[in-house]
Amino acid sequence: MPGLFSKISQFLKSPQGRKVTDQAKRYASDPKNREKIQGMLRKRGGGGGAPRH
Repeated sequence: MPGLFSKISQFLKSPQGRKVTDQAKRYASDPKNREKIQGMLRKRGGGGGAPRH
């Protein structure tokens, strides 16, 4: 679906998209929030570990 990815790309280049990206970077840089995210990924079974077979 190239249309979807082009729309996402356009959004990320817009002022509002840059604002959202900056907020996400700030949130992810906080160690407390990073631990919350990693904990949720572990519970969900994700987290980028070894692939399951």
